[in-house]
Amino acid sequence: MTSKKDVGEKISAIRKKLNIPIEELAIRSSLDVEQIKQIEENGYLPSLSPLIKIARSLGVSLGTFVDDTEQIGPVVTLAEEKNKGASFSNKNLKARSHMDFFALASDKAGRHMEPFIVDIRPGDANDYMLSSHEGEEFIYVLEGAIEINYGKEVYVLNTGDSIYYDSIVNHNVHAYRDTPAKIIAVIYTPL
Repeated sequence: MTSKKDVGEKISAIRKKLNIPIEELAIRSSLDVEQIKQIEENGYLPSLSPLIKIARSLGVSLGTFVDDTEQIGPVVTLAEEKNKGASFSNKNLKARSHMDFFALASDKAGRHMEPFIVDIRPGDANDYMLSSHEGEEFIYVLEGAIEINYGKEVYVLNTGDSIYYDSIVNHNVHAYRDTPAKIIAVIYTPL
């Protein structure tokens, strides 16, 4: 199972193998040096957006950070194994934690999509931060309701609703009102 520390260690190893100083990675990814240090050294994992920016800056797919094995055929994740994949908390130096991501296909070699089950906890209505990254996202609401800020639009999705959007547009997904939610999110990022 990939742990948060493993993800940080993989990022550090790839960066060092490519002979990229941490300061250069910060510039390439538009992140703070301190944030990258916390990820590499402490396993402090931000939301997917910074991880995608780091992956792009290193020339690898997001999946490189959560891969445990390289399975060529299909990958089956049974319900009782949901926690098998890497879990990320939406933490960065300026935002609160409100989402836990559980990777559903971390063993699949050569994948182009990253499917997750995401548990979303409620919080203050205005304490979220918008982010953007290359690629596309598909979200299906399994339980509860979510609010998505997408550019200048706001969408409220309930159980059974879905949305597909370009993730280069500033966006944020959070619980609607004071109710927790659970979603399936599939993220595609071009390499």
